[in-house]
Amino acid sequence: MGCLAPGSENLGSEIYLSLGIKQLGHKVMRVPRVLSLLSSILERSVQRNEMLLEATQMKDVTIFHGLRAPTLSIRNYIDRIFKYSGCSPSCFVVAHIYLERFLQSTEANLTSLNVHRLLITSIMLAAKFIDDAFFKNVYYAKVGGVSTAELNKLEISFLFSIDFRLQL
Repeated sequence: MGCLAPGSENLGSEIYLSLGIKQLGHKVMRVPRVLSLLSSILERSVQRNEMLLEATQMKDVTIFHGLRAPTLSIRNYIDRIFKYSGCSPSCFVVAHIYLERFLQSTEANLTSLNVHRLLITSIMLAAKFIDDAFFKNVYYAKVGGVSTAELNKLEISFLFSIDFRLQL
């Protein structure tokens, strides 16, 4: 397939560079901008959902819910996973797609009680599916702050909830 317009490949590269998905040369890669965009989207979604759940006084509990919200912000949690997991930035975008699939299939709401567990699970699955190299569950569990047994259960539950649809 050819390009639609002359110079469009440069435009695409500029977009990838600005989001931090692609880097020039051998520069040390900072936290990609796409991760801050994703964390902003997730934080707003959590705030909106918690206001709605509070107004309707509904309780929405899944296996992904914790007893209390972690002290680590969504942004810091994503940065931590990026720093220690070695996942590509595109892995986080794919993880967000998986997360949306999960929420649609289960009709669950993203809240401060489940967002961290959903993130580590979806990022781990995305890394396993699209990255060439990835760690074992025991490592992702340590990075995510959950036990290996819990992460294994979350992974299975997540996969069944999305009918194992990891292909984009």
